[in-house]
This record gives sequence, C-alpha cells and structure tokens, in this order.
Amino acid sequence: MGWHGHLDLRYRSDNGRTVGHDRHDGPLRVLASLHPEGPGVCHHVLVHPPGGIVGGDELAIGVDIAPGAHALITTPGATRFYRSAGAQAAQSLHARVDGGARFEWLPLETIAYNGCHAANRMRFDLAEGAEMIGWDVLALGLPAAGEPYAQGRFEQTIELPGAWLERGVLDMQDALTARLLASPLGWNGRGVLATMWFATGVPLEEARRERLLEWARAQAASHVLSDTAGATSPERRVVVLRVLAERTEPALALLGAVWAGWRDVAWQLPACPPRVWRT
Repeated sequence: MGWHGHLDLRYRSDNGRTVGHDRHDGPLRVLASLHPEGPGVCHHVLVHPPGGIVGGDELAIGVDIAPGAHALITTPGATRFYRSAGAQAAQSLHARVDGGARFEWLPLETIAYNGCHAANRMRFDLAEGAEMIGWDVLALGLPAAGEPYAQGRFEQTIELPGAWLERGVLDMQDALTARLLASPLGWNGRGVLATMWFATGVPLEEARRERLLEWARAQAASHVLSDTAGATSPERRVVVLRVLAERTEPALALLGAVWAGWRDVAWQLPACPPRVWRT
C-alpha cells in the first residue's frame, strides 16, 4: 500500500487581498502562505515530507481560484518519482480558475528515476477572463550520478480543455522510445524537457499574443540553449515555450527569464521570484 494524499487549495479576493485556504489529507501540504509582493498575490509553497513518490502512491491537488484572486504555487525542491517494484505512482493537479482570476503554476523540476512507473497529470480549466502562466520541467534519470533513464515508464499529460492537450508516454520497454530519445528527431540525447505556457480562457488579442511570442523568442535566442528552444502558439488561447537541455539549471533559468517578461507584458507586474528558489 502506498501513500494516498489529497490537498485542496482555495483562493478568494477579500478587499483586494488574495486569501488562500488549504485542507489536506495525507502527506501533501502547504509549507508557507506568503504575500511578498503585496496583498494581491498569494504565494503558496507545497511540500511532500516523505521526499519522493513511489509505486502505489497517489497524490491529488485541487485548486480553485475565485474571481479577482491571484495565486502563485511553487515547491521548495524537485518532485521525485522513485524506482517502482511494479505499481504505478501518480500525481494529479486539477485547477479551476474563475473569470478575472490569475494563476501561476511554477514547481521546480520533476525527476523520473530509472525504473520508475509513474504518471503526472495536469488539467487547467480557465473560465472567460481567467489567465495563467505555468511550466513543467521533466528530468530523466540522474546522468551525473551514472544513473541514466534506461528502464521504466513515465506518462505525462498537460490539458487546457478545448485549447491544448499535451500527452506523452516514455516506455523504455519499447525500443522506439530509446531511439527517439537519442535521435535528432526526438530529444537528441538530452535528458531534460521543459514546457512553459501562457493561457487564457478566451482567444488572445493578436497584438498581445505576438508580444508574448516575441519576448519568449528573444529570450531563447540570447540564451545558451538557443539551439534547442522555441516558442509557438498552437491555439489562440495559448502560447508555448519548449526547451531541451542536458541539465535542469539552464532550462529553469530560461523559463525564469521568460516568466519575468510575460508577467510584465501581460499583467504589468514585476517579477517576484519566490524566496524558496534561492534557498
């Protein structure tokens, strides 16, 4: 039997202050609730005290953001899916963002250990007038420690219903998977895939969408990962940045630079990096 955990997060605006409430069942919980950039934005830091997710564990996060509220959620360290003896480990996030609300989903990297059997699923329901910035950084194995990702199965889903569906399965029992990870047509031997998006509940105005794309492309072009980064808009409600890297640090640095610019372009807000990123 694995750990079963559920965390409910609800945010509301009370006279211009975003107030966050949390209820948890199991090991997943809020470490801190902070307002480092003023009362309008609530920063939550999520922790999983067991330190990693193993076969049989099921963690679920539910997020509800009421009109006028602005929530930023991050983590103090990597999410780790450890080697499994057979059972699947799963983490799911379902966020509902009401009209006039903003959401930032900015966890640190997810590490898929060699031999893991895991699923990481994210769904974001954005009402008309809702907006969000999110990212996901997936790192395969621990190559620096001599533990490449050579066995296991990892499934990932990112869904913005009606606008964008991203689903991938890395099954190392399938010879084609290993070939694509090594091929220039796939990951080209790199073990880190970062995905970042700006999304809205209704189609973006063309000029606004172009400014978001231009900023992401400019940051990517001037970065050390310029050869493996690119931005596009697969649907009028979403702008996507994709990055391949050998290590997580440069990928997260690029995402952070794009995040700072998107905040300014879209919301006229300066970047306020969570302090936990620097500890």
